[in-house]
Amino acid sequence: MKIVLIGYMGSGKSAIGKKLAEVLNLPFKDLDTEIENREGTTVSEIFSSRGEIYFRKIENAILKEILALDESFVLATGGGTPCYADSITVLTNRDNVTSVYLKVPLEVLTERLFFEKDSRPLLSHLETKELLNDFIRKHLFERVYYYNQANKIVEVEDKSIDEVVKEITSTLF
Repeated sequence: MKIVLIGYMGSGKSAIGKKLAEVLNLPFKDLDTEIENREGTTVSEIFSSRGEIYFRKIENAILKEILALDESFVLATGGGTPCYADSITVLTNRDNVTSVYLKVPLEVLTERLFFEKDSRPLLSHLETKELLNDFIRKHLFERVYYYNQANKIVEVEDKSIDEVVKEITSTLF
């Protein structure tokens, strides 16, 4: 069983993924970390030195490699992962892969990401909450089509990590 968490940045994919992996006694993988390990540099550096198109190409290739592994795991993806190339098809139509969209309201994402924006390459230039909110709103409008194709959708808004993990596991078994 491969469980792949998708959703906008700040939706809790890594935190929820780690706890879900622990509860299911599975390894946890983070797609951005896998990319950084293979490229020998950070995602931010890849974006700034090679550009988003290069990043998305290697992201798609590494996603396919990870999903082809003959093992079970929980994988946290990047916020844009399902929106490029054939990634959403790969995530929703493979045997033994369950994609889960962690759905978080715009206002909650804005609050969470405002204090993290300097460490996120796509957000670091946004100086106010209003600009950040507008940016996220536009991105969500573009991306929700892909996110909503996930095999399962879990509303995260005001739930604890444990509550979200419990909801995910109850829909899997």
